[in-house]
Amino acid sequence: MSKVAFIGLGVMGYPMAGHISKRGHDVTVFNRTAAKAAKWVAEFGGQHAPTPAEAAKGADFVFSCVGNDNDLREVTTAPDGAYGALKPGAIFIDNTTDSADVARELHAAAKAHGAHFLDAPVSGGQAGAENGTLTVMVGGDADAFASAEPVIASFARAVKHIGPAGAGQLTKMVNQLCIAGVVQGLAEGIHFAQKAGLDVPAVIDTISKGAAQSWQMENRSKTMDAGQFDFGFAVDWMRKDLAICLDEARKNGAHLPLAALVDQFYSEVQAMGGKRWDTSSLIARLNRK
Repeated sequence: MSKVAFIGLGVMGYPMAGHISKRGHDVTVFNRTAAKAAKWVAEFGGQHAPTPAEAAKGADFVFSCVGNDNDLREVTTAPDGAYGALKPGAIFIDNTTDSADVARELHAAAKAHGAHFLDAPVSGGQAGAENGTLTVMVGGDADAFASAEPVIASFARAVKHIGPAGAGQLTKMVNQLCIAGVVQGLAEGIHFAQKAGLDVPAVIDTISKGAAQSWQMENRSKTMDAGQFDFGFAVDWMRKDLAICLDEARKNGAHLPLAALVDQFYSEVQAMGGKRWDTSSLIARLNRK
């Protein structure tokens, strides 16, 4: 078993760190709100530290799951950041969804410290984190991935090395682009069925057995039909992710007209008061008209 640090105990990080602890690893956690770190220790054992550097001291593996690029830099390369305490050969695994640029930047910075960095964003949402069934897409050096994979698998059902630094984040962008299009299509389909006076559950039960089937249909169609959105992956987070996608597309020349359109639709949902609604709330802007 390894000595592990976990930085960031939000709705994803809290259960992810818990799964690592349950596998028998010695886990030290850091969270900006110390009370939440103390709560985690009371639930899972281990210990909590006052700074990322203190958490990372002596760790074989350091995980992070924070908000954005700036948050990640703050817990890595800033004063009291984890990078100042990384031991030679330590592996830093970032599960945040952030830019490919910051992944490459921190990969190089880790090398300068004699350590390793893996960008390893996840898909599966809060339920996946709580159930230990996340999908993890990883960028970075193959040898570092081979060492870290068994620990990452503590909270995942699928872990895949995609390529060099930044490849994990780029793959997560593909994931979010696909989800955005599927959710908008599902929203329009259910909205159409409602306006046509159809039995929506019967429609979904039928078409989910065919080519229209998707995770979103299986897990979100009932709540979309009922107008329930107070759960799941927040619109604010999806807009952050789509902004990353659109920025990367401007750099690599990809054309993302649907993503840009759905991002605009999400801005309308935010204006409706839905900043923290689940991303399936795209149907709410259709049903208000």
